[in-house]
Amino acid sequence: MRITKVKKAAPATMEEALNQFINWKKANNLSEQTILDYTTHVNLLFKRFPNAAESYEQLEKALYEHLGQENIKPATYNNRLVYLRTFFKWCVEQGVLSNNPLDSFKKRKDEGRIVQIDENVLTDLLQIPNQSTYAGLRDYALLLIFLDSGIRPKEAFSLMESDYNNRSCELTVTAEKAKTRISRTLHILPQTAKAINELLSVRPEEWKNKAPLFCTNEGKPLNRHTWGDRIEMYCKKLGTRFHPYALRHAFSIMFLRGKGNAFALQMMLGHVDMTMTRRYVRLTNSDVKEQHSMASPINRILPQKKRLRNIEGK
Repeated sequence: MRITKVKKAAPATMEEALNQFINWKKANNLSEQTILDYTTHVNLLFKRFPNAAESYEQLEKALYEHLGQENIKPATYNNRLVYLRTFFKWCVEQGVLSNNPLDSFKKRKDEGRIVQIDENVLTDLLQIPNQSTYAGLRDYALLLIFLDSGIRPKEAFSLMESDYNNRSCELTVTAEKAKTRISRTLHILPQTAKAINELLSVRPEEWKNKAPLFCTNEGKPLNRHTWGDRIEMYCKKLGTRFHPYALRHAFSIMFLRGKGNAFALQMMLGHVDMTMTRRYVRLTNSDVKEQHSMASPINRILPQKKRLRNIEGK
């Protein structure tokens, strides 16, 4: 039987176009979070500007206002730009639009916000979870995981027992669980592995291969809200404040300060390139300057005993 290729009709409305676009992205195995981000950003535009779908001119006007808001943070601007531009690119390919109104737009420079946590605070933090309870034992193991590997919270919450290798002290973030859809192996120290083993030893047998490695008391998956509440509780006891993602920052900074290799850090963090990793490197460069000022041989070879006079000798 001969199959004749028929040119399909373009989606009649932006709502229909978005639905088809999302189905296409799902077929390409994008993560649930990425799918949600596309849906959120596109819907936000047309919710703020209902007339944007009436004509190309109205769409351009809406986009200029949407992206040109005062005091919009670079990260917010870049997120809106990337998701919307990708959607409109698809619309052009499907014949919904003649041109992509965001083709010439460029990302804004975003230095990012890296939170540093004092090492003494981290030491005290590890003393707080009550390891005589399941929740406390789980939290202690999770804290060690974050500080030993820099894994993303959502990736950690999706780990199963089968992703943990006790003998080699390794965790595997499979492609399905990784934010970038690229699998990677994380190495952990024996101390961290010991905490995981203790956690596994108190889990009910029926949870095996069913409940995530780090789950609630009922064997259900943890989420960022629950973990955020736990971190907030611990921070109050410490008299400080930081968000859960700051533990990933802490790992990165301390890894580099401990003479860890930047390229190894990139692989562990699961960064697709060195862009974000360089931010941590730049941050630790100030440590190098401080160390140099204290330890330079010139301080011993040519000690500055008295204040220098100005050039004119006055």
